[in-house]
Amino acid sequence: MNPRKIIHIDMDCFYAAVEVRDRPELKGRPVAVGGPPNSRGVLTTANYEARKYGVKSAMPSSKAARLCPDLVFIRPNFAKYKKESSHVREIFRRYTDLIQPLSLDEAYLDVTGCELFDGVATKIAADIRKSIFSETQLTASAGIAPNKFLAKVASDWKKPNGQFTVAPSIVDQFVAELPVRKVPGVGPKAEEKLKLMGIVTCGDLRKFEVHELSQRFGKWGTRLFDLARGIDNRPVETGGQRKSLSVETTYSEDLETVHQVLQQAPDLFNELLRRLERPGMDTDYKSIYVKLKFNDFKQTTVETAAPELIGLDTVLPLIEEGFLRGKRPVRLLGMGVRFRTAPEDDESQLNLFD
Repeated sequence: MNPRKIIHIDMDCFYAAVEVRDRPELKGRPVAVGGPPNSRGVLTTANYEARKYGVKSAMPSSKAARLCPDLVFIRPNFAKYKKESSHVREIFRRYTDLIQPLSLDEAYLDVTGCELFDGVATKIAADIRKSIFSETQLTASAGIAPNKFLAKVASDWKKPNGQFTVAPSIVDQFVAELPVRKVPGVGPKAEEKLKLMGIVTCGDLRKFEVHELSQRFGKWGTRLFDLARGIDNRPVETGGQRKSLSVETTYSEDLETVHQVLQQAPDLFNELLRRLERPGMDTDYKSIYVKLKFNDFKQTTVETAAPELIGLDTVLPLIEEGFLRGKRPVRLLGMGVRFRTAPEDDESQLNLFD
């Protein structure tokens, strides 16, 4: 069987890039999209000029202002970004119908059956990026590989405005040398824990048997075992409906008590509400859930049928129940809703180290 040809397209600093394009006087200046610096808001993105100062997405606006006093803050305009995203997806459809959007600014494309450019995926990706820039004046980076995991990793290799190909012939060597911190979802704490196990690269990860990884990391150990070998059989899924929406935060210091966890709930819940209130968002909720990840990297999810009116009082009991299941310090708290109109989601997502 011939290998698949998967392209991961990632728009460069998408929201900020749209704003700079529309306001040429901002070119060359550090720009962030998010709440103002005197608010409790966070950034949705920042351009590369801002990132030089350590500013990054999901950072509190107040901290970003301290790091970069000249930072230009722009409130998000999601209607505008959605329009640009729709244009980019129309470009994708010229090459394939197998498109899986991950957000407004990134998507997977399966171009295995595309006959353009003699079916050479690297040339197809280059033409997609060329078309995006020609029609929107926005740049995109791309990763090309035989599967989604490698394509996503590759898209980050030549950012911004570049592309990188992991050909089938180099998969084994490429993955063996890949630092585990490059695996999507592996954060600083997880990297440190893996380092204590002598794991710095995916090649190091291969020294562990699947049962050893499963014992240490639960069901995600099997996933890590496969990824360390470049194995990812997930298809590019074209189902258009969003199945769920969630928010989560990994804390710099573990939350030791259930009281500390509950104290974090209001801010996270308000962020969830803000996202649910975006234009075009489905309002038919099937259930609401919370996720807790403990300091041993085990996690639990507590879910209940969504009431007619979702409030903070809905999630607090779920948090308490989840904490009692682990009775350990919490490193991550998440909450979200599942939509009634969406099909059942049977895809296993890599979220071990969110």
